[in-house]
Amino acid sequence: MSSRHLELRGGMHGSVRIRPRALPPALLVAICCLISGCAGTPGGGVTGVPVAPGNGAIAARPDPASSAPPTPIPVRAPLVMIVGDSFTVGSGPVERWNSYAAKAARELGWQLVTAGAAGTGFVNPGPVNRTFERSFTEELAWRPAPDLLIVSGGHNDRRTRAGRVNRAAKRLLELVHARWPHTRVVVIGPIWMTRAPRWAYRIRDAIAAAADEEEATFLDPLGERWSRRLVLPDGVHPTPAGHTWLARWLVTALGGR
Repeated sequence: MSSRHLELRGGMHGSVRIRPRALPPALLVAICCLISGCAGTPGGGVTGVPVAPGNGAIAARPDPASSAPPTPIPVRAPLVMIVGDSFTVGSGPVERWNSYAAKAARELGWQLVTAGAAGTGFVNPGPVNRTFERSFTEELAWRPAPDLLIVSGGHNDRRTRAGRVNRAAKRLLELVHARWPHTRVVVIGPIWMTRAPRWAYRIRDAIAAAADEEEATFLDPLGERWSRRLVLPDGVHPTPAGHTWLARWLVTALGGR
């Protein structure tokens, strides 16, 4: 509004400038809201809200926090470690990652750590000069405790007295319990894919007795009947298909324990 001049008559001449009255602040805010499509928030602030076309309804602005997808909770895979001989680490055309232990780990969703070496046993150090106990100490014992430890072997202790195998197996299991008191332990006896000789049963019994004394679960592969088609030409080690059968046997055996 422009300023204007009024002439006052009554003996005095002059001009008086009349300034327009300022609008109250609250009224100014209301006018702005009507013009710009704003709405007051319950807390007293002013925030822009889009007006839905056509019906004049006010659409609510989505809350970014409420529309974001929930953060998934990570699931930790069971940590399993195994120490063993060539049946465990692989031999011939079978690599470590395709052994029966690795196949069972894939099926059961384990995070697997494999230790040991071909030709080794509880007493027999094999060509690498390392028994199961030494493999455990050097390859596994320094790691965080697993959920499950599997000790698999005895096949290479064939020239050793059963009593000596029993003491070595017991010593290893005592060491495991001292290092990892809350870890579950499973012991697998000698694996024989063809007909096992008599001495294999004596070694099996010695290992089973040690497992029983140390309260570990014992699994006996000698009680199974394997097809000769699952054995490599060396007559000892399993083929890739043989490792698949061993993995299925292990998964089934662990399922009921």
